[in-house]
Amino acid sequence: MVSPIIRDIEKRQMRVDHYFIKPGDKVSVHTRIIEGDKQRIQVFTGDVIAINNGRANSRTTITVRKSSSGFGVERIFPLHSPLIEKIELVNRGIVRRAKLYYQRNRSGNAAKIKVKTDWR
Repeated sequence: MVSPIIRDIEKRQMRVDHYFIKPGDKVSVHTRIIEGDKQRIQVFTGDVIAINNGRANSRTTITVRKSSSGFGVERIFPLHSPLIEKIELVNRGIVRRAKLYYQRNRSGNAAKIKVKTDWR
């Protein structure tokens, strides 16, 4: 049960430009990093393995996974955060599930997600 005041504040902060993302897609998330009085944009490129809390919810998050130096790195991004500058779709993937947690146990070629050829 959320109070009406909090619901109103969350509704004003919601963004409508991120509804094209699906599990299996490769995305580049541009995040604003604030260090002291300086700001910079950091890009995190990886596969979307989960979308949590629904799409119409203001607390929707996506889990993005990439392999870096042989280690799997995952980050959870709140979609409606003001710190996210933009999310770019790199390519669409062919998957049959909504949660791709099995990707955590895979490495190398087994961790690749097939790419749709006609996704644009």
